[in-house]
Amino acid sequence: MKRLCLLLMLLAASATASAETFRIGDIRVDGLQRLSEGSIFSYVPLEVGDRLTPSLARSTIRDLWETGFFDDVSLAREGDVLIITVEERPAISSISIAGNQQIKTEDLMPALAGIGIAEGEIFDQLELDRVRQEMIRQYYSRGYYGVDVETAVSELSRNRVALSILVKEGSQARIRHINIVGNESFSEDELRGDFESDSKLGWAFWRGANKYTREKLSGDLETLRAFYLDRGYLDFSIESTQVSIAPDKRDIFITANIREGEIYTVSDIQLTGELIIGEQTLRNLIMVEPGERFSRKKVEQSVDNITAVLSNVGYAFANVNPVPRIDRESRETEINFFVDPGKRVYVRRIEFRGNAQTKDEVLRREMRQFEGAWFSQAALDRSRVRLERLGFFDNVTIETPAVEGTDDQVDVIVSVEEQPSGLDPAGQLPRLGPACRRRGQPQRFPLADLAQLHQPLLHRRRRLPGLLRALFGVRPAGRQHLGVLDQPGVGRRQLRFPADRGGLPAHRRGRPAGRHQPARRLHPDRSR
Repeated sequence: MKRLCLLLMLLAASATASAETFRIGDIRVDGLQRLSEGSIFSYVPLEVGDRLTPSLARSTIRDLWETGFFDDVSLAREGDVLIITVEERPAISSISIAGNQQIKTEDLMPALAGIGIAEGEIFDQLELDRVRQEMIRQYYSRGYYGVDVETAVSELSRNRVALSILVKEGSQARIRHINIVGNESFSEDELRGDFESDSKLGWAFWRGANKYTREKLSGDLETLRAFYLDRGYLDFSIESTQVSIAPDKRDIFITANIREGEIYTVSDIQLTGELIIGEQTLRNLIMVEPGERFSRKKVEQSVDNITAVLSNVGYAFANVNPVPRIDRESRETEINFFVDPGKRVYVRRIEFRGNAQTKDEVLRREMRQFEGAWFSQAALDRSRVRLERLGFFDNVTIETPAVEGTDDQVDVIVSVEEQPSGLDPAGQLPRLGPACRRRGQPQRFPLADLAQLHQPLLHRRRRLPGLLRALFGVRPAGRQHLGVLDQPGVGRRQLRFPADRGGLPAHRRGRPAGRHQPARRLHPDRSR
């Protein structure tokens, strides 16, 4: 229909232009609501002073139509003025989705954007059917074959529309039976053992394994392929899969047709490429041996082992490619591990992000990867573990982007998500009272008060030494119970109370806190 309208307009423009060829003195655009004249002129192949010809008239209408901004385009003449009249298509002001309980709106919006339906985009009434089909496709992929989708469009001011989508999800289809055809060496129960999908009731019902999704089926087929490849069946293939739906759209029947092939053994292991850490060292990292069945899992483990060793000595972008050479007559395969270590890389800079309350020095102290040193994946892994053990972060992630313009440098970006620290909204520690202060002396924080102050952390079994270090820069020595703040003009001092077997400071039991000085009560207001 669009092509027919365009053809009629082109014919009309050709007839008009041939009858009224003239030199353009000015160009005027009528019918604009949201678009500017400047944006229109960028698509028009005409300028003031040009002579309007039939070919120019046709190309002008065609170019404006192909922008997708207009429902109608026409040309007219008023003296020496060329008048371009357009009818704009509306823009999508908002999109609302209702009734979607099983798929979040934020997961559906990208799917609609993929077909050109998003806020700010030009709206075409013919696109409503595409909206409905895309929504149905999203639900079908998750096993909701009874879904129904309705769409509605509301006109707004300034040539805008609001798109409303109502979803009636229905129930998710259940897997009634999974049938594997062509298996001769293994039973169906063995093959389905690691499937995420399951047609049985019982525990499978409660964990949702009998609910069908397209992603779950794809994962199960890959699990089936891995099962055979790990047992030497190099020629294994899945010939076809069929998914049948019952008339009530509630039950699913899955059939997978497979071809097992022959079992292959490993005849030889080769190492080629740049063997910078020694061939024998690399061979010790290879899990598969000549004479045993081929196993893709062992080959992948071997690749991971070699890559890990190389990454620990600076080769952050090492690549190990296993190349099998299959002899189908003897049913043997030779595996060649080609090692490409790439350039040796060192760390240019370590950057911390997300630590609004914890100082960089606290995080840097736990790092085992250093700036200016060779890159080491093992050091980064240890650094992440040490940061997690501090107990202040819900999540710790480490990224190693390459430095732009170089091939031998990376930056280390450590991103943390801090836990609540017990600070007040202003970011300050609550006042502990006059009993905890001494004029001209460091401020003391007994464990009882400190534990009460940071109860949200301590009740999760977080480590107190790490808490003292991060908050006050204190490193307690042994089983002792006092932290010291750094105060201007006073410097860093530590006053320690030895603990008894019960973990309580000696001064809390009435014994002296030191040799020459009796213990002072930390709460004089409680003394009699």
